[in-house]
Amino acid sequence: MDILYFPDWSSHPVVNLSLGIFGAVVVVQLYYVLGIFTRLLFRRSTEPPAQLPAVSVVVCAHNELDNLRALLPMLNEQDYPNYEVIVMDDRSWDGTVDFAETEAQVWKRVRFLHIEQEYDHVTPKKYAITTAIRSAKHDIILLTDADCRPTTDQWIKGMVACLTSDKQIVVGFSPYEKQPGFLNRLIRFETFYVAVQYLSLALAGKPYMGVGRNLMYRKSLFLQNKGFYSHLRVTGGDDDLLMNEIATAQNTAVCLDPDAFMVSIPKSTWAAWYWQKKRHLSVSKYYKFPNKVRLSVLSGTHVLSWVFFIGLGIWGGVSFPPLQLGYIIIIAAIFGIRLLSQWIVLGVASRKLYKSVGWFAIPFMDFVLFIYYIVMSVVMWTNRRKKVRWR
Repeated sequence: MDILYFPDWSSHPVVNLSLGIFGAVVVVQLYYVLGIFTRLLFRRSTEPPAQLPAVSVVVCAHNELDNLRALLPMLNEQDYPNYEVIVMDDRSWDGTVDFAETEAQVWKRVRFLHIEQEYDHVTPKKYAITTAIRSAKHDIILLTDADCRPTTDQWIKGMVACLTSDKQIVVGFSPYEKQPGFLNRLIRFETFYVAVQYLSLALAGKPYMGVGRNLMYRKSLFLQNKGFYSHLRVTGGDDDLLMNEIATAQNTAVCLDPDAFMVSIPKSTWAAWYWQKKRHLSVSKYYKFPNKVRLSVLSGTHVLSWVFFIGLGIWGGVSFPPLQLGYIIIIAAIFGIRLLSQWIVLGVASRKLYKSVGWFAIPFMDFVLFIYYIVMSVVMWTNRRKKVRWR
């Protein structure tokens, strides 16, 4: 019985070392899950101020006629007293210009600006955003994309509620629309998990990114930073690279009000999603070093926890003589603590963040994320010298 249940520590030095590293990896994971991610669980929404400041909503669009037809009525009907909607049309040829001059005239808060050409010194989207912000009438800028939809008419008010006198940035949440199929489930979970990271780290005083689908900052801060000057020609990064430069623990707030979420339409094919993720991940190499370390440690220990669990489990099953049951119990217990903690925290967080993922799907999607990290790491490494473009 003793041989079965109690490990003979002297007989398996390699296994003992592996168990020690495995335990250390899980401790790091628990630090993130229990020490950082749990900050989301206890955060409450704030009430908007009595005097609501004026806001300029900015939407950049390139051949987004159908999306603009759906989005602009929702933006025009926001329950907010003083705001404008700037639609920055970037070289569209799908009828957007005619739409702006005819149908869109009924929305009095909406005004269109048009870009006719592309410039070598700056990427198209960054030029579009910069032009729109410079033309904005108000200091508070609220960004979204044409393929997004506000969950309620309280979107602007909910974001403004977090912009107190000492804050200059509000990071919002933008989930993806629920659709059938595994690809959509993966997109929603990965987006949710990334949001848990940047929202909870911002609450911990370590802001590093936001998403341009739902992001607010002051025009004055943008201009003081010279806009996107330091990364004008980097494809992407109009949201996260800017945040990496201007966001601090003191000037950044987080909005978790479900009435202020902005739902986005997801990619519907694997190829389209692949290129989108490749573009997003390509800018992470420009992050500040502390942010790269934090994110690398989080994703690295995520991968290693699964590698050690699977590897030690297989070793325990095929080794001769087989590992004592006590070893197997220890391996399962170490990983079980990590998985259960992740399951509970992400499950509660999902209820606060648009129910982005079903509770019972979390363990499986955690494994899928492990595969995703490995695949995308290989992809980004093999394509590290190739450039990507924004449409």
